[in-house]
Amino acid sequence: MSMVMVELDRLSKSFGDFCAVDGISLTVSKGEVLGFLGPNGAGKTTTMRMISGFLTPTAGTARVCGHDVISDPTAVKSVIGYMPEGSPSYDDMSVLGFLKFIGEIRGFSGADRDERIARVVKRLELGDVIERPIEVLSKGYRRRVGLAQSMLHDPPVLLLDEPTDGLDPNQKHHVRGLIAEMAAEKAIIISTHILEEVEAVCTRAVIIGRGKVLADGTAAELRALVPGGTLDDVFRLVTTGAAPATQAAQ
Repeated sequence: MSMVMVELDRLSKSFGDFCAVDGISLTVSKGEVLGFLGPNGAGKTTTMRMISGFLTPTAGTARVCGHDVISDPTAVKSVIGYMPEGSPSYDDMSVLGFLKFIGEIRGFSGADRDERIARVVKRLELGDVIERPIEVLSKGYRRRVGLAQSMLHDPPVLLLDEPTDGLDPNQKHHVRGLIAEMAAEKAIIISTHILEEVEAVCTRAVIIGRGKVLADGTAAELRALVPGGTLDDVFRLVTTGAAPATQAAQ
């Protein structure tokens, strides 16, 4: 049986009277690439921020590699690589300077740090821009820099918020291949609006809406909710309220 790496236990977050995440429970095991889907405002990014320790839950909790996000947030951060929405960074830094900065924050120095940087730069094809300030990079390169910093410490869990947003088709193919290559040894959660991404790299998908899990299963299991339909059809069906919330995989 695969090892559970991420566990959400009735995870909830409210902002005043607004409930953004409403009691989500699910697990993600080693070797899984979970596609986290939902319309804008569904609660995807808020959930990712709670798993990463960036936001404190209002109720419930999450555990990552056995560490609780509320009682042991530093340990959670040590085992997670997180690429937030928009890949925030320090725009006046060069790509190399930024990756050195991240490496030092992660506790690496000297040859170890430099080897880790060289590895992610090669894997994400950043060599041509390594000395450029981040502020002059295209959106696609910024996304790849964001992915590079999340991978630098080779974490067992990756949280990637819209990892291929802004990439051209060749870059998307490259990043999806990289995710597939890493998947066997990690638990990876990808928040995305791109349903073809689920077909391309995800072993399982969860659709959320109004802060709740509406569907959970493989791409094939989800498509079975609309016989003869596509994932787009399923997404519309479960997120528009036209059908009751359904669990495709128990």
